Amino acid sequence: MPGSNCTQATEFSLVGFTEDPAIQGTLFLLFLLTYLVTILGNLGMITLIRASPLLHSPMYYFLGNLAFVNLCTSTITTPRMLVRVLLGKKGITYAGCMAQVFTFDLFLLTECFLLATMAYDRYVAVCHPLLYPLAMSPERCSRLVTGSYLLGLTNGVGQTVSMSSLFFCSSSAIDLFFCDISLLISLSASDTTLSLVILRTSSSLLGVPTVLVVLVSYVAIISTILSISSAECKRKAFSTCASHLTTVSTFYGALIFMYLIPRSDTSRGGDKWAAVLYTVVTPMLNPLIYSLRNQEVKEAWRRL
Repeated sequence: MPGSNCTQATEFSLVGFTEDPAIQGTLFLLFLLTYLVTILGNLGMITLIRASPLLHSPMYYFLGNLAFVNLCTSTITTPRMLVRVLLGKKGITYAGCMAQVFTFDLFLLTECFLLATMAYDRYVAVCHPLLYPLAMSPERCSRLVTGSYLLGLTNGVGQTVSMSSLFFCSSSAIDLFFCDISLLISLSASDTTLSLVILRTSSSLLGVPTVLVVLVSYVAIISTILSISSAECKRKAFSTCASHLTTVSTFYGALIFMYLIPRSDTSRGGDKWAAVLYTVVTPMLNPLIYSLRNQEVKEAWRRL
């Protein structure tokens, strides 16, 4: 039960990175540039995929949805961080924080499932190319993407409902640049058992299987590629997967560090930079990686 001198919080304080004005100015310019590149890169990728008949295939259908999710994830966190650095406004209302938890958890899990779906798509393309038109038909691709969004929505609703029952003191400060559910649970003045159970269960039942799908898919892909005798065919097969593998490694590496490695509250110093990696850096890098390493995307840009 909350203490008698603890009143329910109506606002949280986002600590951010530093109070040094010089460093804040540098961070503002860095994050502003990153956000602009993210917006232009992902909007450009979505527009290119829709406009170019060359990219009307399952892989680019998934990639277009990934670009949309990256756009949303970055927009949920980065603009508020920029306002905080520029104007010094640390506060975020309780309702705003809950809304951020809901939308962020929705799109975060959706991205996990989209990356797993893309790994399965590459597995079928490399290991069972003759079955690819049947296995990745337009109807099945549409169901896979719709299912990703629905599971993300389920996660967002579940996490938000579990958070709504928690009590927070009015002096609560979040040592991050956005409302992260794991930090909010640790700040609560009430019993957090149910919220922790929901968080761990969601991570185990929804997040971990996506990691396993990616791992199993790429073990099979690498095994198939190594069995190919032609060096040129090996290079082409690997080039179709390298971009996605780079994205997956960066994204899941940061998430595992943030949410699945147990540690005490005093040893969470790297959380801010891990969060920057999957909320700011990865959404910016994804369209660049797929543009620079993919010959079909380069050809579509050239034709346009």
